[in-house]
Parts: sequence; C-alpha cells; structure tokens
Amino acid sequence: MIDSNSNHKKNIEASELILNADGSVFHLKLLPHQIADDIILVGDPQRVSMISDKFDNIEVKIENREFITHTGYFNNRRITALSTGIGTDNIDIVLNELDALANIDLNNRTVKENHKSLNLIRIGTTGSLQKHLPVDSFVLSEYGLGFDGLMHYYDYQHDIEEKIILDSFLEHCHWQGKYAEPYLVKASSLLSEKIGKNITRGITATAGGFYGPQGRMLRLKLALPNLNDQLGSFEFQKLQITNFEMETSALFGLSKMLGHNACTICTIIANRIARQYSKDYKVSVDNLINLVLERLTV
Repeated sequence: MIDSNSNHKKNIEASELILNADGSVFHLKLLPHQIADDIILVGDPQRVSMISDKFDNIEVKIENREFITHTGYFNNRRITALSTGIGTDNIDIVLNELDALANIDLNNRTVKENHKSLNLIRIGTTGSLQKHLPVDSFVLSEYGLGFDGLMHYYDYQHDIEEKIILDSFLEHCHWQGKYAEPYLVKASSLLSEKIGKNITRGITATAGGFYGPQGRMLRLKLALPNLNDQLGSFEFQKLQITNFEMETSALFGLSKMLGHNACTICTIIANRIARQYSKDYKVSVDNLINLVLERLTV
C-alpha cells in the first residue's frame, strides 16, 4: 500500500524523523545493521532475554526506555527480539522506526529506491473470548479488529474482504458513532501459514486499554458493559472473535501499509468467559517461544 509515486529524493525533515547523536532512530536507539529481517516482537521487555537465551550467539544488545533489542542467530538464521511495550501507541513508534531502519537512508534522509520487507512476528499473552479456548492454549490472529482508532490517522483503505467482515461486525453490535470506529486488517498469509500450522485461528480484538476497554470493571462504571458478549457471539463464515489484547490491529495495519509481513500468535492466560486464569503462564510463553523459533527457522 506504499505510494509508488512518492518522491524518493525528497528529504525528510529532522523534526519528522528524529535521530540521536550517533545517527540511531530516536526511540529504539538502533542503527540499520543492528536489526535482522526476521523480528520477534514482545510487549514485556523481560521476554526479550527469554528469546535471546535460546540463540546460538548474540551480536547486539541495545536498551532504551521500554525498548530492548537483542539480535543474534538461531539455527543459523539471524533474528531480532524486540520489546514494544504495551499498546498501539507504542506499536506506532516501533513500526515506523523499524521501517525507517529498513527503508530510509538515515544519512541522506531520503527513502531508498529498493524496498525491504521485514517479517514481524508478535508473541503475546491474551484473554480468550470463547469458552472452548482454554488457558495456556495458543491462538493465531487471522485478523486484527482495532478499537484503538490509530489507523484512522493514516490513509488506510480496507480491501473488499476486510470491509465485508467489518460491516458485518458493526451491524452485529449496532455500533454507535460516539465510540472510535473499529477497523479490521488481515494478517500476512505468508507468516500465518509458516507459524500457525495446527493452531486455532480467529479475529483478535485490540483494545485501547486493559480495564474498561476490555470490559473489566473495578470501581468505574462501564459504558459498554455487554461488549465482551457482543464480541464473543459474533461469527462470520465460521470465523469468530477469539481473543482480546492491545497491539495486533496496529501491527497489522501499519505493516500492510508499509509493505511488511506481520502475524500475531498468543498464549491464552485468561478465559474471560469461563473466568479462569493460568496457574503459570510463563511456562506457556516459553513453550510458545520455542514453537515460533523452530517454525521460523525451518
């Protein structure tokens, strides 16, 4: 979805692409040679070392704010593990800066003529919206359904398939205009087939927060108390909304627009319908990391 008519020679101003004194991108603090083409994204910074501890060797370790990056080799394949932090606002930072590392000449501040596509695999934790999906099982996001509003700040255009499913969902929920309009983006088929064999698939709802936006009520009254029931009861040609998390829709949307491949696979740590929570989700996360590393490097 990149504009093929964009002017590659036009300089990007310093106020728009902010670089550190060493020439690295502002938030990630990375230089182009420090990332691999295959990048595993995790929300929790502590999960980066869970991944890189399995590498054969590590050549890069960079840390800035919540963004930790380790690049090394697993099964003779160069891989980067990078923490995004929580939320689609952080995904906006990470995706734009990763793309800048891959597709912008940082010295000349111009877009490179030859585009590079990155493979971006998010490993996350999630809450199930279907009673039959147990805690500690895995779910692959075939679509990201965004309630965060981020992609409305970009000129994203739904394809026909996305638009049909989204319209069906809006009709199902009788969605009101005073709330952020949802958007829907499909995952990369290439990565989904590579990573998701024999894994449950569905639509992943991406919320703009952890409590109220995901139907959790502590002391504040909810504006949409029946949202989880509406999500869980939606079905389109046997496709269900399987889970709730906070990053996938933006990851899919920005990746698609920028010409990268993206997929999300999560372990279910809570079943919101059955009111169950994993006894030790870190074991499940570790199992998921092993699965992704093996399938990515086959």
